[in-house]
Amino acid sequence: MNALDRPRAEEVFNYFQSYIAKAPGQDLLAALQETGQRAVAVLEAVPQQREDHCYAEGKWSIKEVFQHLIDTERIFCHRALSFAREDGHALPGFDENAYVPSAEVGRRTLAGIGEELVAVRSSTILLFRSFSPAMLLRMGTANDKRMSVRALGWTIAGHAIHHLDVIEQRYN
Repeated sequence: MNALDRPRAEEVFNYFQSYIAKAPGQDLLAALQETGQRAVAVLEAVPQQREDHCYAEGKWSIKEVFQHLIDTERIFCHRALSFAREDGHALPGFDENAYVPSAEVGRRTLAGIGEELVAVRSSTILLFRSFSPAMLLRMGTANDKRMSVRALGWTIAGHAIHHLDVIEQRYN
């Protein structure tokens, strides 16, 4: 077994299994690289006049979706680092629907959000590359749910695919 392989069922909270299933391939670092490249390609294909577009009333704008990806990735990386370092503290959940309006993306350009997205994904890959095989298998608790470090990485990759698919299917 390679520690970068997909996680076993007992390493993943059920809610996140659908995200992990969307992630490509069998190697975590390659999946993060590939989904990061796809995110940039999708972002760069958005015409400037569509940056603030919502596909339905009450849905996030394209800029808000990309900011959500950034925020979620940062939070999941914090969880992974905490679990890898055997912090031992249970971490809180977060309400993505509260984060989105607080991000105030209306004052930003999609290009600026894209720069941040690239930097965050680069940092994520470096973080997961730094983990030893033992660290990747360590478990921790966040939002009252147990997950492994590697399961968080796979969730980051699959979560991005989920939202990129929504952008491509509903925002065009």
